[in-house]
Amino acid sequence: MKKLTSISLAFAVILSFTISCTAIQNSNKTQRGAGIGVAGGALVGGLIGGNIGGALIGAAIGGAAGGLIGNHMDKQADMIEEAVPGAEVKRVGEGIQIVFDDKSGVNFALNSADLTSVAKQNLDAITEVFIEFPDTNLMIEGHTDDTGSAEYNMTLSKKRAQSVANYFKSKGISSSRFSVEGFGETAPRFKNDSEANRVKNRRVEIGVAANDKMIQNAKAQSK
Repeated sequence: MKKLTSISLAFAVILSFTISCTAIQNSNKTQRGAGIGVAGGALVGGLIGGNIGGALIGAAIGGAAGGLIGNHMDKQADMIEEAVPGAEVKRVGEGIQIVFDDKSGVNFALNSADLTSVAKQNLDAITEVFIEFPDTNLMIEGHTDDTGSAEYNMTLSKKRAQSVANYFKSKGISSSRFSVEGFGETAPRFKNDSEANRVKNRRVEIGVAANDKMIQNAKAQSK
């Protein structure tokens, strides 16, 4: 009987998670901001945890306040896509996930954390958006391919993220807004089975989330 109950409970959790995900996928972007906090955000965040997507989902507050935050993020995501057309911009939960790789122009040569002139131009464009929306926190993550040792790649990935953070700081974005982390070769987007894929894995990702001020303002407006 206990075994049957456990199986039934596991099935219920899976079914609930599936329904929640389907509802989220079928909703519009602002509705995702409002709903994900109450439709299994903690569960999804726990399952995906350890990356920007999981962090953004886990941080969602949901409800009417989440909907207001989602509306702000919709506008900001559209501006980011316009500023850097080659970047991959996704609305996740109540935040935004941005992937800078070879398509965006913000990418890195093998064993390098140096920003190219093209990378700086694209970061200039997105900096203007971040300055226009000051009530956000920025999670900056660096990544590498699998060339070299795991220890070396972890250090290199942190340097890549820090290069982007330092550039933002030099352009007037407060360092209090961002966190910096390196993941080395542990979170590739593509299999490291070709040079083309390794280039794509040498990247920086940015998560944009509401800070305390935006959250408190959204809660006040939603009452």
